[in-house]
Amino acid sequence: MDGMRTTRAAGLLAALALLTLVLLLSLAAGARPLAPGQVWNGLFDAGSESRTVVHGMRLPRTLLGLLAGAALGLAGTVMQALTRNPLADPGILGINAGAAAAVVSAISFLGIGSVTGYVWFAFAGAGAVAVLLYAVGGGRTATPARLALAGAALNAALYSYVNAVQLLDTASLDRMRFWTVGSLAAAQPGTVARVAPFIAAGTVLALALARPLNALAMGEDTARALGAGPARARAAAIVAVTLLCGAATAACGPVVFVGLMVPHLVRALTGPDLRWVLPYSAVLAPALMLAADVLGRVAARPAEIQVGVVTVVLGGPLFLSLVRRRRVAAA
Repeated sequence: MDGMRTTRAAGLLAALALLTLVLLLSLAAGARPLAPGQVWNGLFDAGSESRTVVHGMRLPRTLLGLLAGAALGLAGTVMQALTRNPLADPGILGINAGAAAAVVSAISFLGIGSVTGYVWFAFAGAGAVAVLLYAVGGGRTATPARLALAGAALNAALYSYVNAVQLLDTASLDRMRFWTVGSLAAAQPGTVARVAPFIAAGTVLALALARPLNALAMGEDTARALGAGPARARAAAIVAVTLLCGAATAACGPVVFVGLMVPHLVRALTGPDLRWVLPYSAVLAPALMLAADVLGRVAARPAEIQVGVVTVVLGGPLFLSLVRRRRVAAA
């Protein structure tokens, strides 16, 4: 047992080292590549030529990718544990779509154009869809298949609404078009500061749910015997997912598949214990998010591919593989 704990701790340190490397790469890569020395000077030398690029553009973008990636990774892990559905993801089950629909409504109908203004709409949309998904999926008797079907239906309906609003409101289309595919390009220092408290609160709550969700995985009676109230754990999980998805979606748009891919990778490394899966996901998800953003920046230089497009390209084949594997197992 001690040897396994040591191995997992060493793996977490390795994941942190990987995240640090990706963070530095995110600061260096772009239309104008920077050498490590230029990145260092841009961070700490007020008179450096690269300070405007590093501090004004890449540092906010990198910090936002760090926060949003961690939020989506934790939200995906919590959702998969709560629904007992390995295909659960905030994007696939419509949570991100609910936040997106609320934000697009705020932009188009109310003229709200700042993260400070529409972050509350993102929380309302994400929370409403999370509750609706759980209710439509069957509540306590929900099955993975019913949740997946309900999520797919909600996702399709909400994105149809988002597209309709964009087509009808051409004045707001330009403001919304990059946001709705998921992008870190418009990150500002103020954006990071506004969403950080919500993501921090959601992160603390998600990590605190490790033991209750572990107990809930063994059945409701066992969970009650271990002192973990199933209803309380579910309610806290929905609040955590709402905080994490609402803040991440408000800041950078609906990015999908990050919350699906990372928990599967992590469970292959650590096993199903959420006391390890959650911290690993909080580290590896932002590494994936930022790596996808860097890839989008360098693949079409001097233009760029939005991070939401890159994660779909990476996550689509994985999702099909998971669905096929489950179908074969069921057969």
